[in-house]
Amino acid sequence: MDTDVARYLDALADAARDVLGDALVGAYAAGSVALDAYRPGRSDVDVALVCAAPLAEPVKRALVARLRHEALPCPARGLELVVYTRDNARSGTAEPGFELELNSGERMDFRATYAPDQRPPADGLFWYALDRSILHQHGRALFGEPAAGAFAEIDDLRPPLRDALTWWLARPGPVPGDAVLGACRALARIRHGAWLDKLAAGRRIIADGDPDADLIARCVAAGDGAAPDPDAARAFQRRVLAEISAGDPAGITA
Repeated sequence: MDTDVARYLDALADAARDVLGDALVGAYAAGSVALDAYRPGRSDVDVALVCAAPLAEPVKRALVARLRHEALPCPARGLELVVYTRDNARSGTAEPGFELELNSGERMDFRATYAPDQRPPADGLFWYALDRSILHQHGRALFGEPAAGAFAEIDDLRPPLRDALTWWLARPGPVPGDAVLGACRALARIRHGAWLDKLAAGRRIIADGDPDADLIARCVAAGDGAAPDPDAARAFQRRVLAEISAGDPAGITA
């Protein structure tokens, strides 16, 4: 793990305990850090906190004040933090179910959301189920029980995966390479049962002999700078959506 990020995560966990005390029962690195795919200068730092019971709004606001970039500078593009109760983290449902969401960083728009019903549906409500599934497989405990016990696998990943692909397909303008690689990650989860980082997922789908291997290879090679042919990219996304919607004998496994 990047040294600056490791120090930041330790400081964030300590700051969260200062605010929440014994109500905080776990802190976990998620996202690119959990998947060993963190890239300095490009990646966010994703963190999930688990508390024993629902938090009062003044406590949530105190936590935001303590953890936002202006109070605790994030060495990455920004912090994406989600707080769950222990029951919601272990629920296995696809509902957002969070107590608090905070986005804050030098190169990230600030957002603090204090309940799921405050989250604009147009921004997508599927992210949380996918993130908790990744945490179940790969989360790094900063303190608390292992992530596999703190976060249940989602009972059925197909609906949030379908929602994610539909959301990407509905976005206007050019299709970013990130959308193609995100579809590869969904497909790798369907076919092989494991969450991979996006570049590794792209390589895995190429190794499967996918008919769009050339398109995927260009996105893998270009990374964040990929700008694939939009028609080819959307056709690939639609094909992945169809495969996920149809199911597969191998299925999504817990």
